[in-house]
Amino acid sequence: MLAITGATGFVGRRVLALAGAAGRPVRALARRPQPAQAGVEWVIGDLDDDAALARLCEGAGAVLHIAGVVNAPDAAGFMAGNQRGTANVLAAAAGVPRFVHVSSLAAREPALSLYGESKAAADALVMAAGRNHIIVRPPGVYGPGDAEMRDLFRAGARGLGLAPGPANARISLIYVDDLARALLALAGGGPTGEILEIDDGTGASGGYSHAGFARAIGAALGRGVIVLPVPAWLLQGLAGLGIIPKLTPDRARYLVHPDWVARGGNARLAGLWAPQLALPDGLADTVADYRRRGWL
Repeated sequence: MLAITGATGFVGRRVLALAGAAGRPVRALARRPQPAQAGVEWVIGDLDDDAALARLCEGAGAVLHIAGVVNAPDAAGFMAGNQRGTANVLAAAAGVPRFVHVSSLAAREPALSLYGESKAAADALVMAAGRNHIIVRPPGVYGPGDAEMRDLFRAGARGLGLAPGPANARISLIYVDDLARALLALAGGGPTGEILEIDDGTGASGGYSHAGFARAIGAALGRGVIVLPVPAWLLQGLAGLGIIPKLTPDRARYLVHPDWVARGGNARLAGLWAPQLALPDGLADTVADYRRRGWL
C-alpha cells in the first residue's frame, strides 16, 4: 500500500495515475470527497487531522508526502502548511518502512523566500527523523494541467517571452510525469538519508536560461517570441504593487536568484530512474493540453 498526501494536486494527480497504471494500490489523503477510482482508497482529512493521517499511513509500505503550500500571505501560513504539516505526517508515519518527502529547489536558499525557508524547515524535520527517508527537491515542474506556469504560455501565445532577473541566470526544469516516475521509483527503495536535486537531465550541462525557456515555449506554440528582460528591481516593484496575483514579493525574491540548477540527483538515481521527456516534447504536450482546456 502506497500512502500519498497531495494526491489531488498537480504532481499528485500524475503520481496517482501512474501508480494506477502500474497496478499499485494507493491510499490518498483529500480534503473533500473524490470520485471513486480503481485501486484508490480516499481518506478525507488534511495535514492537521491526526486521525485521518493515522488512517492514511496504517499498514502502508511507503509514504509519498507531496502536499505543501506554494502560496501563503505570511510566514505563519507557509510554516503551517510545510513545516507543521510535514511534522504531522512524520508522526503518523512512524511505523512506515519508507518515507519520500517532496521538497523544492527553493529550500537550497532558505534566506531568499518564506516559501524556501518553510520547505527547508520541513526538510530538516525529515532528516532528523532518522528513518528510511529520502528528500526530493525538484526544480520548476511543468506539464499538462499546471496552472503555475500558465501565464508564461499565455505570454508566449502573444509573442512575448519573459526573462526575469540577471541575464546569466540559469534554471532547471522537469516534466511532471518524469517527476512522478522518480517518486514512485523511490517509494520502492533506493538512496536513504539524502537530499536529491533532480531535473530533465540538462542540469549537468548548466540547465536553461530564462530567455532560452521563453523561446522554447514559443517554439512549442509555433511562433517566435520577443524576449523581454525583466530586471530584479522591476520584478520586485511589480510584486510590491500586487497587480499580478501570482507575483508576490516572496516569489519575486527567489525568481531573480541566478542559480536554480539541479545538481547531482540524477546521477545518484542511475539504474533506478532517468528522465524520459526532453523539453520540446514536454512543452508540446503541455501546449496541447492547455489548448484542450481553453487556457490559450
